[in-house]
Amino acid sequence: MLIRIAIALMTLATLAGTASAQSYPNRLIKFAHGFPPGGNIDIIARLLANEMAKGLGQSIVIEPKPGVAGSLAAETVARSDPDGYTLLVLPSAHPAHGALAKTVNYKVVDDFDWISVASFYPFLVCVRKDSRFQTLKELIEEARRSPGALKYGSAGVGSILHTTVELIASETKTKYLHVPYRGEIPAITGLLQGDVDFIAVTTGPISERVRTGEFRALGVTSKTRWRDFPDVPTVVEQGIPGFEVISWTGLAGPAKLPAPVVERLNTELRRAIATPDVKSKLEAMGGDARATTPAEMRALVASQYALWTKLAREANISID
Repeated sequence: MLIRIAIALMTLATLAGTASAQSYPNRLIKFAHGFPPGGNIDIIARLLANEMAKGLGQSIVIEPKPGVAGSLAAETVARSDPDGYTLLVLPSAHPAHGALAKTVNYKVVDDFDWISVASFYPFLVCVRKDSRFQTLKELIEEARRSPGALKYGSAGVGSILHTTVELIASETKTKYLHVPYRGEIPAITGLLQGDVDFIAVTTGPISERVRTGEFRALGVTSKTRWRDFPDVPTVVEQGIPGFEVISWTGLAGPAKLPAPVVERLNTELRRAIATPDVKSKLEAMGGDARATTPAEMRALVASQYALWTKLAREANISID
């Protein structure tokens, strides 16, 4: 009798979950992210929310929860109900921070259901327009002469902007002084004010300022030159064979989301980034508007987590 009751309860729970998924969404949806307003992630989150809300038929609000390279927002979403109403807009900083941090209160890959990447983009290694460095090669040579003397800014300890420079350092056997900021925009401001010598920065918030000459791009982290800056050489071209760091921004939710909800969100994200307005804005930010399947996004996160875990071990980098 007890076995029959248990089976009946499980069946009812499954049916209830299916019915809930079929009616999804029927109330407000939250897009959380872990970075300050105005940065690359915030801009993309708002672009996605505005367009996806039209197809989903429900309002989507953005909830920035800055701190600890996005991990505060990630933990919040990982612990939320897996019903599709609390989602996470996240960058490639997610696996990087997870690999370097001594403790994170979630499993980097397994505590999330992966919906789709929305945009891929490289990093630019930038200096001020009045910097003495004209090439990345010159900057690296200076670091060899004076280990730890050159300062670089990032969006925080464990952010992808941090790990990208540390990967350059590891590959070239050089050392730099890391100055963490609370987000990408403050790091750019720090460079402008002369508090740091250089930064690795996503193309979105700095591309126009490079075009106007406020900053100078020394290198791009993609394997080939980026379409928006064809005159900027790759890091590979400047003496680091095989170097590539491509960042991304995408959408995820807590683990155990109903499959129909994941499918619906994936479909709506694909539709959103294919609309001319969103696509052109993502491309204007230097991104490649390109969706993935949930399985492809999971594989991407897992592979980058493995890369940064290897760097953390070999370069003895960790976050308290």
